[in-house]
Amino acid sequence: MRNQLKTRHFFLVVLSVFLCTSTFAQDKVRLKASYVKVMNSEVYFDLVATSKVDGENVNVPKVELVIFNVVGDEQLELGKVKTNMAGKARFTLKDLSSIKPDSTNTYNIEISFAGNDAFSDASKSLSFKNANIEAKLVTIDSINYVTATLINKLTDSVIIGQSLKVQVQRLFKPFIIEEFNETDENGTILVPIPEGIPGIDGNLAIEVVLSDSDEFGTIKAIVNAPIGKPIVDESTFDKRTMWSPRSKTPLFLLIFPNILTFGIWGIIIYLILNLIKINKS
Repeated sequence: MRNQLKTRHFFLVVLSVFLCTSTFAQDKVRLKASYVKVMNSEVYFDLVATSKVDGENVNVPKVELVIFNVVGDEQLELGKVKTNMAGKARFTLKDLSSIKPDSTNTYNIEISFAGNDAFSDASKSLSFKNANIEAKLVTIDSINYVTATLINKLTDSVIIGQSLKVQVQRLFKPFIIEEFNETDENGTILVPIPEGIPGIDGNLAIEVVLSDSDEFGTIKAIVNAPIGKPIVDESTFDKRTMWSPRSKTPLFLLIFPNILTFGIWGIIIYLILNLIKINKS
């Protein structure tokens, strides 16, 4: 009898532990972070929150992430941001002077998620050093080139052997001119720009990009170059067409329906007046 009671008690304890574990189990959030610096513009961190739910990786929306600047043993809160419905968020700094490096001139960032009812807490560390890309347009023997130099701002020395990508800005996806261009002994690349690339009013926004470097992150320099083929604007947005907004309704759709409407009402009024005359007579 006692053995049966002990066995029942044991199974009740195991069942209680299982139920508690199932009730309070939380999925784990995985954070991804990348550092991007646009020369003469903004500095930002692209953040992504994902989780493995039922064996499938899904994006985690509406989670609040706190961004810290870590300097030694000190954590300086920079701000907070929430992921969108795609599980993505962007935290923008005015420039690198907004944060502090450590004694080795390395910038250390920590992204933290405090957890909620559905997901456990998580954190992600990000470290990078400061580098610049100095890019410009040059013409040699009537051929247009983009030249760019990659510079380590810690030592003010050029960076050799790094691959830079040259591309033209586009609305959805950049047009790649040259993807792999290693910097030479002067830290420089020289890439010819093909003729006939279309651009609004002939202007091209050419990007020189150091992409996802383990040491320097992503750095982008933009060169505005008036060397493209002017695009002929064939848009009918400001014209009176059938697919234009209401304020741009074609004139014939305004004139003829109104003529028909006034004509029908004129006939109706004429008939009513005649009926009144007949009735009086």
